[in-house]
Amino acid sequence: MRNHKRFMALACAIASALVCAAAVPSETQPTQEPTLYQRLGGVYAIASVVDDFIDRLLVNDILNANPAIEAARKRVPTPGLKFRVTELVCQVTGGPQKYTGRSMKDAHAHLNITEKEWQAMVADFRKTLDKFQVPRKEQSELLAIVEGTKADIVLKKE
Repeated sequence: MRNHKRFMALACAIASALVCAAAVPSETQPTQEPTLYQRLGGVYAIASVVDDFIDRLLVNDILNANPAIEAARKRVPTPGLKFRVTELVCQVTGGPQKYTGRSMKDAHAHLNITEKEWQAMVADFRKTLDKFQVPRKEQSELLAIVEGTKADIVLKKE
């Protein structure tokens, strides 16, 4: 019985030491910077930003002047669009979600998006990021990701 108590005490001490060691980063192990997804606050924060952003796009006069965009809005339910964009943003920022929609090129090819419309979209995106007080570093990273899709989205020359 006495050996059992000693064993339990030793096991508890070892478990406590392991928990403490795991909680305190060691000087020899570099601390990993949180992903952009984590720094943005995860899926709920990203979904809130996407919700505001898509709502802005829906009332953007420059985008609404494009008949192909207007027609697409009638075909694609807004909640579905918000879901897909949230899924995409989560994936490209390092989250666990997986984007299951079409490629940017396939999703936008028929919309004949111009540089002017692209710039209007980027301006709305910046307004949304500012509204949610997304820090400049994260804004820059997000805008770089968005810029990386431009060649697949802006297909019509003005």
